[in-house]
Amino acid sequence: MAVSIPSRLDPAALLVRLADGGPHSGQELAEHLTSSRAAVAKAIARLRAQGVEVRASRGGYRLPRPVELLDAARIRAVLEPEHNRRLRALQLLFEVGSTNTCLLDAPAPPVGHADACLSELQHAGRGRRGRPWIAPFGASLALSLGWVFKEATRALPALSLAVGVAVSRALERAGARGMALKWPNDIWFQDRKIGGVLSEMRSEPDGAAYVVIGVGLNVSLSEESRRKIESTQGGVASAADACPTPPSRNWLAGAILDELLSMLAQFEREGFAPFHPAWMALDALGGRTAQVMVGESAVSGIACGVDLEGALLMNYGGRVRKFVSGEASLRLLEEPS
Repeated sequence: MAVSIPSRLDPAALLVRLADGGPHSGQELAEHLTSSRAAVAKAIARLRAQGVEVRASRGGYRLPRPVELLDAARIRAVLEPEHNRRLRALQLLFEVGSTNTCLLDAPAPPVGHADACLSELQHAGRGRRGRPWIAPFGASLALSLGWVFKEATRALPALSLAVGVAVSRALERAGARGMALKWPNDIWFQDRKIGGVLSEMRSEPDGAAYVVIGVGLNVSLSEESRRKIESTQGGVASAADACPTPPSRNWLAGAILDELLSMLAQFEREGFAPFHPAWMALDALGGRTAQVMVGESAVSGIACGVDLEGALLMNYGGRVRKFVSGEASLRLLEEPS
């Protein structure tokens, strides 16, 4: 299982028992976990404090719905054999501040290999420009992958765009239709955000670049979770909205890692060029009226896709101007239908 049951009772061990969504009495939980009912009650309180909704009823404690906990074997089963060999470490955590920070604080993997980190709970997830990223328990993925580029110049701003293409391909493998990408970091479905990408870099002493790619993705959201996210982030969607049947969290995590590992090897050799046509085909705002913010200045015009370096192209006043993701942000001006 993703979370092993230790000799002493802790919230993670309790969560394994509650994951089926059925009711479990305090006595049953205490006996199974070789603990006391008082310890069970304390662990329940800690889960609630960590953002996990645990309901109490006559039948006992239960989650609002069954939860598919992260499982390393099920994730690795989706990867191609070569990608499994490249994935040096797959770390599954119960809770973390940020999966990106977890990898950035650790030694980098060898060149040609990768380390991954996923967590059931992420308390300090962040998006672009330091915005918070809300990842509801059991309904989302908080995933990071670390990779070393031998030449730091290969870790270009366009990397995040190639990541978007890879994540979209993973979703399409799950049956998703209507996926789109909004420059520079968002994954969309019907003009609503399914997920986002945050790539961070650490320079290595030998001139290489250690890049950590963070992917936050909504897998299947309850109405309550949608309302909570929309109160801070605007329109929201999930992979389940775009797929004929709700995808497995473990299968989707594996597909994303598989596509990322495939993309990274090619990106290091050839850059963004091989992914440019796919990104343009997925462009959510191409030909639409949009606004770019650069500091306090706003420029409105028609979005025209991106160039081979990943810069946004905007046509305004008959002139096409380039914008780099590190200094600009983009939003749609026209109302979605």
